[in-house]
Formats: sequence, structure tokens, C-alpha cells
Amino acid sequence: MTLLHGIDFTSAPSRRKGITIATALAQDGGLTLSGLTTLHSLTEFSAWLQQQEDCVAAFDLPFSLPRELIGQQGWPQHWPALIAELSTLSRAGLREVCKAFCDARPVGNKFAHRATDLPAGSSPSMKWVNPPVAYMLHAGMQLILQAGFSVPGMHLAQPRKIALEAYPGMVARSVTRLSYKSDDKAKQDASRTEQRGRIIAAIEAGATPWQTPLQLGPWRDAILADSSADLLDAVLCLLLAGWAWQRREQQFGLPAFDALEGWIVACELASR
Repeated sequence: MTLLHGIDFTSAPSRRKGITIATALAQDGGLTLSGLTTLHSLTEFSAWLQQQEDCVAAFDLPFSLPRELIGQQGWPQHWPALIAELSTLSRAGLREVCKAFCDARPVGNKFAHRATDLPAGSSPSMKWVNPPVAYMLHAGMQLILQAGFSVPGMHLAQPRKIALEAYPGMVARSVTRLSYKSDDKAKQDASRTEQRGRIIAAIEAGATPWQTPLQLGPWRDAILADSSADLLDAVLCLLLAGWAWQRREQQFGLPAFDALEGWIVACELASR
């Protein structure tokens, strides 16, 4: 029995804002949400990763950095070795490296980008603020590898534990370009609730470019009411995990890509 997971990750989980996991049983047709879990520390997250045995998990965190930054720093050109190198840095040390790189570049071209960022519409993975995705890579990726996950096209470990990079904002923007979430209570208004409702209706109907219906069952109201949209973002990652699992015999739907930089699953469909 293969389980599918969508993980909305934070690099600093707490009781206020945790790591959210949406789960479903793998199916070749539509999916049905079977559970939501929130973890409140990286220790809990590491234990959860270790417990997984037969799964495809789509994580909302970047799996690597831009090749341009990696080359400038003289870091390893083999991805698992790169992750090991990054784990020797403190969070502050990684920030210093990324900031120095940006400071030396002209206005309008501060950040380097991975090839996957443009089709997905994602932030540069070296960004340390708004959103701090570099910290998410730093905190999460080494734990995923330590738990024995294989990353298609990048790293072979336990063949029945599959990790994929996902980006829930990509799915949400295929439905609406208006904001659907905020951690700021002052901005948690009816308009954002309406947009979450639009996204939920689209994913339940399979009316996204990924055409994978996902039924939310008894969790639908809670997902709609969650103004931070942590629950919805986990569900959007789950949808991508399901799409990829249905293409498991075709490298989980992944194209040929740079194995050092990584690839956001199914991002080629975002512009269709």
C-alpha cells in the first residue's frame, strides 16, 4: 500500500505554526484525502520521515540551489555531497553566503535562479527572506536524505520512499491570481476565504492543469477556514504527489533536468 503525502514545510516549526502533512492512499484515478497531521518541531518531522516505508511525498521546500551560486562558491557538483556541505553551515552562515552573492550583483539581477523557477513561478531558492526558502532547504533537505528517501533523477536510496519537490503556489495560481492566505490576522478577510473556496472547488473537480480530482471529505470546512492556508498548501502538494505517482513508470512525470539544481514536479503544466 503506497501512501501519498503533501508537506507544507516551515524551517522553524512551533506550536503557533507547524509542518502540515496531507495524506491519501495512492490511486490511479482521483484521490481522497485520508488525514491531516501537524508537527511542531524538526525532531517530530525527522521521526515522521524515518517512519515512512512506502510513499511518494511532495515537499514544499527547495531541494537545491542555483548552479551559478554553487559554482561560484566551489561547492560540490554532486547533489548529495552538496547537501552534506550545506549541512556544515549554520543558518547565519548560509545567509552570509547568499547575501554576499547578491550584494556583488546589479540591481534587478540580485538573485540567481534555477531552471525550474521560471516555469513554476517560484522564488529563487537562495532567498533568505520573504519567503526564507533557503532556510527551508537548509533545515529540511538533510533530514529527508537521512531518512533514506530517493529523489528521482538526483539520488537513489530506498526505492519505495520517494521525495519530490513541490510548489503549492503554482497550483493555486492556476486557479486564481488573487491572494488566498495570510499569517497576518489583519489581512485574513472574506476575499481570501473566497479565493480558497475557488481553489478547493477546482481541485475537487480536477479543474486544474494537472487534472487530478482530490476530494477533501470531512476536512473540507477546516481547510477552507484556515486563513494561513497551511492545510490547503499541504493539500495542493498532495495533488502533485498524486499526479506524479500516476506517472511512476515515467520517472514520476519529470522531464530531463539538471540533477544538481533539481526540479519542481509538473511545473511545465503551470503555464497551460
